[in-house]
Amino acid sequence: MKLVFAGTPEVAVPALDALLASGRHEVAAVVTRPDAPAGRGRRLVASPVAERAEEAGIEVLKPAKPREEGFLARLREIAPDCCPVVAYGALLPRVALDIPAHGWVNLHFSLLPAWRGAAPVQHAVMAGDSLTGASTFLIEEGLDSGPVYGTVTEEIRPTDTSGDLLTRLALAGSGLLAATMDGIEDGSLKAVPQPAEGVSLAPKIDVEDARVDWTAPALRVDRVVRGCTPAPGAWTVFRGERLKLVAVTPVPERTDLAPGDVHAGKKNVYVGTGSYAVELLWVQPQGKKPMAAADWARGVRITAGEKLG
Repeated sequence: MKLVFAGTPEVAVPALDALLASGRHEVAAVVTRPDAPAGRGRRLVASPVAERAEEAGIEVLKPAKPREEGFLARLREIAPDCCPVVAYGALLPRVALDIPAHGWVNLHFSLLPAWRGAAPVQHAVMAGDSLTGASTFLIEEGLDSGPVYGTVTEEIRPTDTSGDLLTRLALAGSGLLAATMDGIEDGSLKAVPQPAEGVSLAPKIDVEDARVDWTAPALRVDRVVRGCTPAPGAWTVFRGERLKLVAVTPVPERTDLAPGDVHAGKKNVYVGTGSYAVELLWVQPQGKKPMAAADWARGVRITAGEKLG
């Protein structure tokens, strides 16, 4: 089939690579978000998908909005059979959805209908799920509600961050997306409507959502830290400044600390929660690089009675 691939961040690159390597399909063009300012100089930088497409010699389309007439006209000229999508980042209007013969097929990083929305991996980790996966589905105008072509499953490990899990899902999902394109092409695959039961929503995690509540149980604190790593980054407040929490681990035997209380030893830093303590492993003070929590504690000279939060 002739394909136009839509995607933006690094997590979408494995799927593009899988389609380029399939040998069965022609990736005629790529749709991605416009170049965005990055770094201290705030210079405009192309998306990872745009960079990969340019390396492969593929036409790159960067509409500010996918309802722009110039973009729609070019898409009609290309006349794709299908448009596979991975984390494109913009709402597709009906006029665009109707152009490819087989529609737009999204690779979504959850087992639909669970965790519909922008942050399925983060929410799965924060909810304490033990299993997740990826799904390919036909995009409709509803939120991730279209019929499903296929799924793959992935275990959520006890120490997984959302970044760890997303890396594995991107690789597993790339094979699923390529297989979905094969099945659509030869007619062996039909999309099945999602069940009405089991729907959960995964809205974008903002900075305030990533603030740690020390009155919550230790397992909840651990899940928030892992779910918000690497982005937007879990955080708390110490001496009036933001302190990012890069990694923690629950310590069930430490029940002697009140929520937010800090105890710093020579090699370990413990913080009380609503249940038992967590050990801070890595932190990132404001304006500095990540560091071992014990090194941070020695540097700031924590005194008895000080709290986080």
